[in-house]
Amino acid sequence: MTSKVDEALGYEQARDELIEVVRRLEAGGTTLEESLALWERGEELAKVCRRWLEGARARLDAALAEEESGEGGAAGGEPGDAGSR
Repeated sequence: MTSKVDEALGYEQARDELIEVVRRLEAGGTTLEESLALWERGEELAKVCRRWLEGARARLDAALAEEESGEGGAAGGEPGDAGSR
């Protein structure tokens, strides 16, 4: 479960903190309890990043769909356009 603070994190902030968490885990030297806490934090940060990326993908898909529907209406409306060449 992500906290309200995590929800307010921007993508870059969450990504940078996640990179730091991974670095600390890979470096070792932490207790089991510290490692588990870092891993849990990393999972929360990964969820935040995933939500940002899913939102960005949805915005891009919507923009592309809007662009395609706009082009389709303008180009396909007149008889004798590209189809008659």
